[in-house]
Amino acid sequence: MSHWFTIEEIDSITYAISEYGHWERMHSYLLIGMHHALLIDTGLGIGNIKKEVESLTDLPIKVVTTHVHWDHIGGHHLFNDIFVHKEDVEWLRNGLPIPMDQIRKSIMQEPFSKKVPKDFDVNQYKVYTGNPTKILQDNEIIDIGERKIRVLHTPGHSPGHVCFWEEEKGYLYTGDLIYAGTLYAFYPSTNPKDFKHSVDRISCLKDIKKILPAHHDLNIPVDIIQRVKYAFEWIEKKNLLMHGSGVFQFEGFNIKL
Repeated sequence: MSHWFTIEEIDSITYAISEYGHWERMHSYLLIGMHHALLIDTGLGIGNIKKEVESLTDLPIKVVTTHVHWDHIGGHHLFNDIFVHKEDVEWLRNGLPIPMDQIRKSIMQEPFSKKVPKDFDVNQYKVYTGNPTKILQDNEIIDIGERKIRVLHTPGHSPGHVCFWEEEKGYLYTGDLIYAGTLYAFYPSTNPKDFKHSVDRISCLKDIKKILPAHHDLNIPVDIIQRVKYAFEWIEKKNLLMHGSGVFQFEGFNIKL
């Protein structure tokens, strides 16, 4: 196993595979079913996440993508079975609308706090492009064998951003929609109003027991969803729910528009 990744057990068949050495503190998640395992995002691409997955299961792997941003698809090239929502398919096939130099600069925005793998060279870093094996639809169920995960289309941070809802366990995998940090809806490719509507949507889910975010603190209170919802409502009432409004600070999170 690589020192780059930290594996944390959520339960006996669910794992967080985290990259705490990078300033984004990225989390991918491995869900082990009876017939397949589901890997939610593949991280930054700085280390080989496939080796970590293979240390935890020998089941066939299906990779599901919360959204097609470079820090969530870094290890996609290591896998054969890639799922993505239809609204992000173009980015996956043709690349992100961001210059490669800008992405590399973002990777190195802050010093690494852990030693990176020897074979990592930021100057050789490329963002994955390719055709998905499956295009996800809103509300469809992914069945990996005695575990069923619902796809929830939650655009705003990207057009095809999705959350994954495992109702039986009460686990909500929120991607970049909800986490304890700065929520980003200021890029030209984001949509602040869609972001708000997506938060409204997941706030209606019943019996959420655990939020599993894509970044920063792995253990966050479930009530953060309602607090983010109220924050967006406050911004909207101020007629500021638009690009260029700035950074709004709240307890436990910020919103950048």
